[in-house]
Amino acid sequence: MTRAEENYIKTIFHLGGVENKSVSTNAIAEEMNTKPSSVTDMAKKLAEKGLVDYVKYQGVSLSANGKNTALGIIRKHRLWEVFLVKKLDFTWDEVHEVAEQLEHIKSEKLIDKIDELLDFPKYDPHGDPIPTKDGRFPQRDKVLLSELPKFGRGVCVGVKDTSPSFLKFLDKNQIALGHLIMILDKEDFDESIQIEIDGRQLHISNQIASNLYIKRQE
Repeated sequence: MTRAEENYIKTIFHLGGVENKSVSTNAIAEEMNTKPSSVTDMAKKLAEKGLVDYVKYQGVSLSANGKNTALGIIRKHRLWEVFLVKKLDFTWDEVHEVAEQLEHIKSEKLIDKIDELLDFPKYDPHGDPIPTKDGRFPQRDKVLLSELPKFGRGVCVGVKDTSPSFLKFLDKNQIALGHLIMILDKEDFDESIQIEIDGRQLHISNQIASNLYIKRQE
């Protein structure tokens, strides 16, 4: 597979989710910043290789082989992110772009060795689950911070927005995975939230709260 084909496979998986829903060519084009006609051409090529099921005007979904391929790419990407943070001291806002390049390395032996070196991590630096070699995802109950009621609390376990600007904002305000967060108050006007995080208080917008995943605590 070419790098472009792998990128399409991964994008279709992310848009279709683990349920493998059919994805429109327009949605793929928007996600990849390309023309719908280019997506249609690629979908036909991938269908010929048995990686996707493509029906004109109905969309694209991954075949069993395509889904396994996508999971393999995602596994490599997220393992590389862990490696870059733990072994090379990259920050979590730096690793995505580098991992995008490294995920196309073909050597399965190399990826297995990295997995072993890292003691088989279940989650990447952003809290996203790392598929096992046989394609299984670790399961973890989580909700968005914005969904917690007043006085609800939980541990931050992931971020929905992995853009460098958002991650740098979190670093600036000392919000990180593993921190205990409690909702102190919610504003009716703009749905902004007053929180307590590791003993200090902070006022955050609903947009920020809607991009932080929390594992509830009673």
